[in-house]
Amino acid sequence: MRTIRSECLDWMLIVNERHLERVLAIFVDHYNGHRPHRALALTPPHSIRPVPAVVSDELKVHRRDRLGGVVREYVPAA
Repeated sequence: MRTIRSECLDWMLIVNERHLERVLAIFVDHYNGHRPHRALALTPPHSIRPVPAVVSDELKVHRRDRLGGVVREYVPAA
């Protein structure tokens, strides 16, 4: 509860119940599918992409803004 509040809800003005449900669904998808977790060796619980083993200067990364930029996801470029 603290994570979603500090990383998302404290930065947004929620206008109604439908808006809140949409914001929560997007954040939960981000939290479980993209956000690194320390207890899981900095991997997401339900990751759909493998984490690169080696980070180099040549690694290209794409950023995806969600919730108007409140949440950002970074993925290796193809």
